[in-house]
Amino acid sequence: MTIAQSPDVLYAMVSDVTRMGEWSPVCKACWWDDEARGAGAWFTGRNITESRTWETRSKVLVDEPGREFAFAVNGDRTRWGYTFEPVDGGTLVTESWEILPVAEPTYPERFGDRAEAEIAIRADGASKGMRETLAAIKRVAEAG
Repeated sequence: MTIAQSPDVLYAMVSDVTRMGEWSPVCKACWWDDEARGAGAWFTGRNITESRTWETRSKVLVDEPGREFAFAVNGDRTRWGYTFEPVDGGTLVTESWEILPVAEPTYPERFGDRAEAEIAIRADGASKGMRETLAAIKRVAEAG
């Protein structure tokens, strides 16, 4: 999504995980686990849906100001990332999601014959959530 702000401004917004609740449809709050920041730092997020509430710890994988911010849930399970590319009129912000290789074998272990369906449900939810998240980041960034 193209957002009428600079890559540096958008990176600063997204990499401040304490603001995640402003734009995520599921993650309603985040906080840093300690004073560490940048790649290798850990934070905790509180996620809320209609059916449940849960917390996850995530490790920052990539922290490149103005270019990219990415983290992995539980350090190695699911990767969420944001890239920032300058374009005419602002910045092209891309959000990505993927199940990491160490987590893939756990789906058949947890869900048996339903593993592929569970992965598809998560991918669909992530896709919908990313569209909502980017629209909310756009709304906040362009208003401020």
